[in-house]
Amino acid sequence: MPNEIAVTNRLLCAGDFLEQIKRVAEAKPTAILLREKDLSEAAYLALAREVKAVCDGQGVPLVAHRFCRAARELGLLLHQPYQSVHSVDEALRAEKLGARYLTFGHVFPTACKPGLPPRGLDMLRAVCEAVSTQVYAIGGITAENAGLCVENGAAGICRMSYWMGI
Repeated sequence: MPNEIAVTNRLLCAGDFLEQIKRVAEAKPTAILLREKDLSEAAYLALAREVKAVCDGQGVPLVAHRFCRAARELGLLLHQPYQSVHSVDEALRAEKLGARYLTFGHVFPTACKPGLPPRGLDMLRAVCEAVSTQVYAIGGITAENAGLCVENGAAGICRMSYWMGI
């Protein structure tokens, strides 16, 4: 499998979220992106502290999503919304803003975006060729199609539904 960022969504977990994070961390993805969009900053910071303890115990980096304070207080990398791109133009803008990596999607059909056509491998390749920043493919990624993402220029993949259900 290629480099992989596990993306969280506690609303997809059938059981205890921290137990799920422990299972994910034990599987050793490249990183875990704590992407709990519905939380207030205070609630996010409290959850991030707990998740960081689990990640630290497994030696898996935790990446904060959108909340600068949480990233700063906990010493985490920060994924800003502009790093999630959907076109070449967005990728070029994000690179100019100094993004360390980008996520591009959704590449394949996904239950998370019902009715919205995927952007596909051709667009993934165009984004990867347009920027020097590493691009991670997201959206509908499976063990069967992950290699296609890398073959089309992605540095790795991101998966959410898979990790929240293992």
